[in-house]
Amino acid sequence: MTSPAPDQTTDALDPVRAELLRAAHADADACLARAEREAAARLDQARAEARTVLDDARRQGEADGTNAARDLLVRARREARSRTLSARREPYEELRSEAAERVRELRRADGYALLRERLEQRARVLLGPGAEVIEHADGGVVAQVRGRRVDLSLTALAERALDSMGAEVRSLWEP
Repeated sequence: MTSPAPDQTTDALDPVRAELLRAAHADADACLARAEREAAARLDQARAEARTVLDDARRQGEADGTNAARDLLVRARREARSRTLSARREPYEELRSEAAERVRELRRADGYALLRERLEQRARVLLGPGAEVIEHADGGVVAQVRGRRVDLSLTALAERALDSMGAEVRSLWEP
């Protein structure tokens, strides 16, 4: 059997890649909208709590002196920053988890056998015809040859898609 040329394999994977990206974008949009609402609510709560902590710190500082107030303000800012970061991190982790869950559902789709075959072909193009290719527990494949490995599992592909969105995804949780 002759391996297809790399650009033929890439061309053959274009519809699969497009569908994965379309589905990932649709799922990401829905998740991001929900995450954005949750993040906004958490940020509002964190800001309100931070204001309360800062107010308390100011009152304590007036009573205890400038140095004590400065210490409390530093702690309050750190706490507020920690809560803000946590409020941003949680929706992002939920998005990653939801994307991975949705992409694993592709295993039950009618076209999964064709998708798996295309992923296996892609792995062999990347690593050569002697690559050992096994199905990943989450769907997709993992292949390896001596000293080299390629992960074309569905979850890894979903994570790469989210990672490729980079700052675009992270900006949803920034004020």
